[in-house]
Amino acid sequence: MSESSNKLQAKRAWADINLQALKKNLSQAAIRCPDSRIIPVIKANAYGHGMEQVARALISTDRPIDALAVAAPAEAIKLKQLDLDVSIILLPGFCDAEELRLCLDENIEPVIHSRFQLELLYSELDKYGFTSLGRVWIKFNSGMNRLGFNERDGIEAFNKLRLYPQAEVVLMSHLACPDQPEEADAAKFTQRQISRFQSVRSQLSASSTYSFNSSLAASAAILSLPETHFEYVRPGIMLYGGSPINGLAAEEIGLSPVMTLCSRLIAINDVAAGESIGYGATFTCENRSRIGVVSIGYGDGYPRAARNGTPVLLKTEQREVRTALAGRVSMDMITIDLNGVDDARVGDEVVLWGEGLPADEVAEYAGTISYELFCNVTKRVPFLYSADHDENKDTD
Repeated sequence: MSESSNKLQAKRAWADINLQALKKNLSQAAIRCPDSRIIPVIKANAYGHGMEQVARALISTDRPIDALAVAAPAEAIKLKQLDLDVSIILLPGFCDAEELRLCLDENIEPVIHSRFQLELLYSELDKYGFTSLGRVWIKFNSGMNRLGFNERDGIEAFNKLRLYPQAEVVLMSHLACPDQPEEADAAKFTQRQISRFQSVRSQLSASSTYSFNSSLAASAAILSLPETHFEYVRPGIMLYGGSPINGLAAEEIGLSPVMTLCSRLIAINDVAAGESIGYGATFTCENRSRIGVVSIGYGDGYPRAARNGTPVLLKTEQREVRTALAGRVSMDMITIDLNGVDDARVGDEVVLWGEGLPADEVAEYAGTISYELFCNVTKRVPFLYSADHDENKDTD
């Protein structure tokens, strides 16, 4: 997007990205895990926030990070091209010989979770005569049943890979329900996963004189399960100001919003009692109503599933006031209730989520999670990056 197009688009919808808030959220992980090394997860374009800008901000903090984690080879390549002098972890590992050679040639650290990957790795190492392996990650399936070795195969793979010169093999797993600590069944499931992980760690320790490192905690466990922190932790959604724990608002756990999605009022209409608003006539005015039209819609990434009553934050000249959706989300517009907001004017700013309006709250009204809101913001929305909200920088 050209600079002129960016500025024009920013008149109708834009996303403010506060990189200082990102760094503050990273510090929350550091405070809670003082003895762990931190691996920020920046997959999916840094959860929709812009991978390059987020990566550069994260490596410029006072607390050194150990690596950056991504989920696709293309993401890893893009990071390598930035010359950031930071390790890169490919969370799903490689799926074929080409991706494996990319990892070996570019020193990208793969997560290995299957016999297929092991056999391919052994074959490529023998074929090309690699004399050292570097750091690799063995994923143990502790109960999520998505990716990972069973106990026997994981221990076997771990011990064999440790025989390669200069190899550092890290044991890792992923928790399925740490976001539900108050749910009895979920808490039991989490403890079962932790016990299984600890059992594998104990067996590995007993079978070798070599020490090794482990990683289990992502955002929710970083905040609520200190027994899972081990040597490496992997913060994800918490970096971007989303709450990883059900029932707890982000601000309650010291997290700040990084993305504030904004738009403007482009029309204000008086609508008679009994008239309906928008596609499908899903909202009918019980009384004569004042309805605002805002220049954002699902074409910009605002969720079409957001129902009547979903909160928005309107900034008039005199105040900030919460109001709500009135009518179905369109591709380019939403309609909001302005009854009682007599000072609203065309051109006023509207916050869809972010500062003053938690994304988690909006997500609940839309039947989704903040992760999806962030990732779904489309390319026609310009991102304005700032370190402290005093100075914005446009980006394509």
